[in-house]
Amino acid sequence: MKAAFYNGANKMEIKEYASPTPKEGEALIKIRATGICGSDLNMNLAKTSADEAPAGHEVAGEIVDVGKNVNKDLIGNRVAVEVLGSGKSCYACWYCRQGQYIHCSNKDNDGNGGFAELITRKIGGCYKLGDNMTWELGALVEPLAVSIHAAKLGNLKGGETVAILGSGTIGLTAVTAAKALGARNIFISARHKQQSEMALSLGATNVANPEGNDFENMILDATDGKGADITIETVGGSKGTTLTQSVDVTRRQGRIVILGIFYGNHGINWNGPILKEQTLQGSICYGLIDGKHDFEAAIEILSDPTVKLENIVTHKYPMSKIQHAFETAYDKSTGSIKVQILQD
Repeated sequence: MKAAFYNGANKMEIKEYASPTPKEGEALIKIRATGICGSDLNMNLAKTSADEAPAGHEVAGEIVDVGKNVNKDLIGNRVAVEVLGSGKSCYACWYCRQGQYIHCSNKDNDGNGGFAELITRKIGGCYKLGDNMTWELGALVEPLAVSIHAAKLGNLKGGETVAILGSGTIGLTAVTAAKALGARNIFISARHKQQSEMALSLGATNVANPEGNDFENMILDATDGKGADITIETVGGSKGTTLTQSVDVTRRQGRIVILGIFYGNHGINWNGPILKEQTLQGSICYGLIDGKHDFEAAIEILSDPTVKLENIVTHKYPMSKIQHAFETAYDKSTGSIKVQILQD
């Protein structure tokens, strides 16, 4: 099969790669859509060597074959593929028994990611799409599940004020998640015009530039100086500025959920969250909360025709154009928000 690899020199290249065969308990999925995640971009920037296997984890496709002990009636199902957690998990360790598959102690780390024509994953990691969902929506299940997981870990309640740092894919899916979970007001920071406009169209109450004090002032003005009940940080990076902003915009005894991945050491004044009695919660990926997997919750939300999250997919390319797709995703002056690779 054809698959795309990072070559270690800022290029994605199409090569031949061995087609996978489903093992016992697995499904073989023909990939129809794969989103380019910000983590894909960041990891490529940091790499100094070529990929050994294709990456890509925002995946939707069709089950075309199954291994032993998998019901053949599932062939033909259109699914979102949980590439990183339940699709690889042992289902037997302590974390799996809690439904926290991303933390599995005995993951099967064989297999390729979504920048390929085919992928195998355990059938437990294949979540059936709604009948009205496009492949583009199917590939948005994963990033929306990330934001649902964060909002639920942060115990978001109906009627609360939510602050979101960052308007990339995860920031925008956090708007959708917060709205679905009943947030009253949603305030978000955005650097680019297309992100700001998209956040408002998805239901954000207001948007401000993250530079200076505009974002903080917007939230404090709207809450009579109290601050947000819950803040979701989605930026990460090497500076740590958004960590300080998160503390500043969150009310006393409020909750801060950190979704961004940070690099290096940061001079954070920890007296801020201590004196304000704030709760800091890390969040990574997805799992079961209250008996429902975050992928299932995401599919329910995206099956609602009034939810227009597919509008964040600004650019679509065939896999043969994956280098151009990555360049577009890097360059926000193109108007890009979410870039996807689509396959027939």
